[in-house]
Amino acid sequence: VQLQASGGGLVQAGGSLRLSCAASGFPLDYYAIGWFRQAPGKEREGVSCISSSDGRTFYVDSVKGRFTVTRDNAKNTVYLQMNSLRPEDTAVYYCATERGVPDCRSGTYYRPIHYDWWGQGTQVTVSS
Repeated sequence: VQLQASGGGLVQAGGSLRLSCAASGFPLDYYAIGWFRQAPGKEREGVSCISSSDGRTFYVDSVKGRFTVTRDNAKNTVYLQMNSLRPEDTAVYYCATERGVPDCRSGTYYRPIHYDWWGQGTQVTVSS
């Protein structure tokens, strides 16, 4: 069972990146997938979540209107499209899931404690 985030890189402020979260060893379409990020010296914070049963999505205020999470069950992959990037978006980005839970916790999806399968992160650096 593995999750792997990829697609990070260096981009100028205002630019875009698309991150991918690929799953292996389990069918991702039955699980909610959360995106998190961790900047140097800061705690890991939730960014977004996408449910599996109805595709409902959740975003923290700081990324609303700029980030979009989608899923392609045929490819066993979830994507995070990040537009209008800002220097404060610089962080290592992770995807994660909670075993046996198909939908995001509507009130607390952004809390890392709920998630027990984590992928390796991908670095996103936004220059000013």
